[in-house]
Amino acid sequence: MHYSWHVLDWRREVASIYAEVRQTADAAAAHARWCERRAHLLATHPATPVPPAHRASFAPVVAAYDPAWRFEVAVEEAAAERREVPTATDGVVPFERIGRVTLDGLGSLDVWWLDSYGGGVFVPLKDTSPGSYGGGRYVLDTVKGADLGGALDGLVIDLNFAFQPSCAYSSDWVCPLPGPGNRLDVAVDVGERYTPLEA
Repeated sequence: MHYSWHVLDWRREVASIYAEVRQTADAAAAHARWCERRAHLLATHPATPVPPAHRASFAPVVAAYDPAWRFEVAVEEAAAERREVPTATDGVVPFERIGRVTLDGLGSLDVWWLDSYGGGVFVPLKDTSPGSYGGGRYVLDTVKGADLGGALDGLVIDLNFAFQPSCAYSSDWVCPLPGPGNRLDVAVDVGERYTPLEA
């Protein structure tokens, strides 16, 4: 099968996982199901970023759910800004800042719109936790189905669902990473933890 069909199926699976999350009223139960389904996807799917030699034994490490890290927030106005992220596989990936969200007691994060065909909301995160991937994690990436929902002018930002980008697993992938407006000066000790894979 051509690789692009595997990627299409991957995105369908991710969208299905997040649809289940949004339909589950109990956030902790939704998180447990997200962990289970994401682990299976990363370990078994043909389009997984986990290198083949590690798939059979791979299990992501995810912190226990903590409701204190869940926020339902309005998207506030922010000055327009454009980021153009060069990648080796997709060329220049353009993002437009469409606002900011304030996370009580933690700080704020820029909310970006992928300014290319299809578009999508993108909220990456970099924090001070030594357990996080050095390049950062993603909280939302709706163009790929990672969408926790929210009101028409707001978002659910649940840091328990922060996940590693594909480049955390393999240098074959190049990922847009958090800029200065997506850094929190606190340790976010929930979400998916970084586990280096041996060569």
